[in-house]
Amino acid sequence: MKTVVELSEMEQSKPFIGTIYSETINKNTTHLIGFCFDGTTSYRPGARFGPDAIRDASFGLETYSPYLDKDLEDSTVVDCGNLPIYPSKWRLTNDYFHGVTKDLKLKEDNIKLLVLGGEHSISYGPIRLCLDNYDDLVLLHLDAHADLRDGYLEEKFSHASIIRRMYDHMDEKNELIQYGIRSGTKVEFDFMKEKSTLETSLQSLCKRLEEIDSNRPIYMTLDLDFFDPAFFPGTGTPEAGGENFHSFVKIMKILNQKNLVGADIVELAPMLDSTGNSSAFASKVVRETLLAMQGGN
Repeated sequence: MKTVVELSEMEQSKPFIGTIYSETINKNTTHLIGFCFDGTTSYRPGARFGPDAIRDASFGLETYSPYLDKDLEDSTVVDCGNLPIYPSKWRLTNDYFHGVTKDLKLKEDNIKLLVLGGEHSISYGPIRLCLDNYDDLVLLHLDAHADLRDGYLEEKFSHASIIRRMYDHMDEKNELIQYGIRSGTKVEFDFMKEKSTLETSLQSLCKRLEEIDSNRPIYMTLDLDFFDPAFFPGTGTPEAGGENFHSFVKIMKILNQKNLVGADIVELAPMLDSTGNSSAFASKVVRETLLAMQGGN
């Protein structure tokens, strides 16, 4: 590994299983970063505790995935800890993230980031970074909610408007693909129909993903309320009618053969599930995502 950026002020935490703690961003490396923020949460808070709950739960996992036939111990993955915490100041933490990543050459140096939320508004920085580095980026949005409002509760950069804010930065070279959406305004659903962003079945989603050129960069933003609350109750805005883990595995098996250049996984609120099952579930989702980011077999 060659150091590209020295991090400072990051909060060290016990690293995710199969990774090592690093205070640097390095070439040819996948990095795990926590963004502990839920300041625009509009229903049930607690997602700021998600990153460390995922790390803690990871120690109940193996590093090997039987689904992807890969092992984290065979990959170069580091855990950089959490960004400085400004509990109600999204812009301060986002500005810090921008400051330490704005000069990174993701494609040239083969640098990948998986950012753990926190609420969905934290996705702005990492998605914008990938849009700046990959001009033909595909944005894959897995979620229960459309997140296409032009602001919510007087906050333009709300968790309920994150995909709209990212669409502001996209052009004809980019593609937005949404799946799992089962809640939103009529305006949002009309938008998705007009722009042909929404896939309404797992079969159609998988077909669309399979048709993407294997070299084209893909970024996945995953709100964990994508999963049905029967399987995943520990999230701030649960919506009945969601997917299960095996559906996610089908998606990851396809992404494993594609060019998954970045991702974020958000909206675990661990205290809303006293069993700890949601944290364990999220941790396994993170493992599969980290492994898929290592490229095809």
